[in-house]
Amino acid sequence: MMGEPWHTLLIVGVSIAAVVFMVLQLKMQPFLALLVVALVTGLAFGGEPATVIAAVKKGTGDALGFVAVVIGLGALLGGMLEASGGVTAISHKLLAAFGEKRIPWALLVVGIIVGIPLFFDVAFIILAPLVATLAVRAERRVVYFAIPLLAGLMAMHALLPPHPGPVAAAELLKTDYGMLAIYGLVCGIPAAIIAGPLYAKYFHSAPGWGDTSPPPMLDEGAPQTKPIGFWFALLAMLVPLVLIIAGTVADKTMAASSLRTALVFIGHPFVALVVACLLVLIWLRVVKGAPLATISSIMTRALEPAGVMVLIIGAGAAYKEVLIESGAGAQITAAMTQANVSVLFFAFLLSAFVRIAQGSATVAMVTAAGLAAPMVAAAGLTPGQVALVTVAIGAGASIMSHVNDTGFWLVKQYLGLTEAQTLRSWTICATIAGSTMLAMALLLWNFA
Repeated sequence: MMGEPWHTLLIVGVSIAAVVFMVLQLKMQPFLALLVVALVTGLAFGGEPATVIAAVKKGTGDALGFVAVVIGLGALLGGMLEASGGVTAISHKLLAAFGEKRIPWALLVVGIIVGIPLFFDVAFIILAPLVATLAVRAERRVVYFAIPLLAGLMAMHALLPPHPGPVAAAELLKTDYGMLAIYGLVCGIPAAIIAGPLYAKYFHSAPGWGDTSPPPMLDEGAPQTKPIGFWFALLAMLVPLVLIIAGTVADKTMAASSLRTALVFIGHPFVALVVACLLVLIWLRVVKGAPLATISSIMTRALEPAGVMVLIIGAGAAYKEVLIESGAGAQITAAMTQANVSVLFFAFLLSAFVRIAQGSATVAMVTAAGLAAPMVAAAGLTPGQVALVTVAIGAGASIMSHVNDTGFWLVKQYLGLTEAQTLRSWTICATIAGSTMLAMALLLWNFA
């Protein structure tokens, strides 16, 4: 039974604080923390134990039926491109094409392209030695070259499928994936430009490598294949994105026909990612002669980090479903509407709050999407506006990466920076990017 609105908001507020406390202070795995909070929140709203369990099962099952497949396929594609040298080939080709004077812009493009299929941490670990080498050769600060790369990687990680945060938020909000890809690029690329080369040029362009040392290389134990080359690597990275966008355009603009049906089918994220994975797998086996055992080892290794992300998203979806089934979602929607807070700005603020408090961008996006879902459903938004709300959630989950974020320590260690240097470079870069994403979403709102 639902109580007064203030009572509902109090329970929701306490539940969010509990997630933050358990993850940050008790060092509890987010999957367990979210699941515990989902169960306790359902009971706190007066739900019958069996009803609460049913809501948890429904939320988890509904989300993972889609999310697990997309994240798994994305991890496979990224793993094969990493092991086949595709990332390195693209990096060196673009650096050569842009020339030495425009290296930061080349690194931005590398970050955007490589950041589409590869998880943020994997891509950065692969490319960190390249950044270090460039900085030593040019006698410039390492952050001057690192920031453009990081900005590109982060923007794609926060806004585009198949990354776990955007996929989870899109599934919870029922976002059209083609629209998300389009608006993710439209909002993410300007954010990466402003937070990357422009920020680096005006605030980190002074010469001097300092006393930092080159970052460590990628794990040499990872299985490798013969290099696949620039053009095929670029094709493989862009195929899923192109197919997803083509499917959405066909669905919105074409009359019923066999061609439209085919384009919509291959534009589904499942099919688009399967096509890309099979393309790379066949190329590695047939053209490059990679042993099947090596390819299998590459794919197995790539799936390892995906499992944890999938479970966290499932627990977050369970929390969302408990809020909806209890009626709390409807009351939150009514309260925010009465306060005249737009759903886009509400989603951004909530995502930013959770991000700043506990560090994980994925947890922030899942939590914010779960709470914003009832508002989105009740607001009668267009598919483009729903996609922009998803962008706003990604924007909130990007800002203020600091000491409670594993990404902060990854950047610090691999660039050989102090904590203060990392705050002045990476944290500000992330905040500029997130703020620019929000500004772009607000700008496009009335046209979506």
